[in-house]
Amino acid sequence: MTTLLVIAKEPRPGRVKTRLAPPFTPEEAAALAEAALTDTLRAVAAAPARRRVLVLDGKPGPWLPPGFDVVPQCAGGLDERLAAAFAGCDGPALLIGMDTPQVTPGLLTADFDGYDACFGPAEDGGFWALGLAKPDPELLRGVPMSTPVTGAVQRARLVAAGLRVRDLPHLRDVDTAADAEAVAALAPHSRFAAELARLRTAGRR
Repeated sequence: MTTLLVIAKEPRPGRVKTRLAPPFTPEEAAALAEAALTDTLRAVAAAPARRRVLVLDGKPGPWLPPGFDVVPQCAGGLDERLAAAFAGCDGPALLIGMDTPQVTPGLLTADFDGYDACFGPAEDGGFWALGLAKPDPELLRGVPMSTPVTGAVQRARLVAAGLRVRDLPHLRDVDTAADAEAVAALAPHSRFAAELARLRTAGRR
C-alpha cells in the first residue's frame, strides 16, 4: 500500500499564502491556508494508505488529525525538500501540497498497476501531486520550482528516466484571491469554502 505525503507550512500570518494579501490581510490569508490544510489532511486521512506523513515547516497545531507522522522539512530549495520527503519512504509514495482543498480521497487512491509514476498537473503550470512506485530523490533534485514550466519539466524528467506515467486530473492551486473563489466554488462543502464565506459575511469582501 502507498505512503501518502503532505508537504505544508504551518499556517501562520505572514508565512503562508502571501499572494492572498492583499486583498486579504495576513491573518485572513493564514485562516484560509489553515482551512485548505485541514481539508487536505481530512482527504488524506480518508484515503487508503500504509502510512500518512505530514512534512512540515513549522509546528503542528489543532488542525492536525490523528494518524499522521510529522517530520520536519529539510533545509534547501523546494526541490530538495520534496526529494527529502521521498527519500524517507521505502515503498510506493504519493506526495501532495496543501494548496488543493478540493482534493478527494478518490484522487489520492494511488494505483501503480501498469505505471511507475503518477503525475497531477496544476493549472498554473506546476503540479499538485507526484507519485512514485519506487521513490528516487534524484528525480526531483534540480527541477526548477514555482515557475510556469515546473510541471512540464518534472513530467519530462519522469519520462526521460524511462518511467510509465499515469496522468491525474488537472487541479487548481489556491495562490490568489481569484483562485480562492474558483476552488471554493468547486468544493462548496469544504472547510475552505466555509472560511471564505465567513470572511465575506464579515463584510470584508
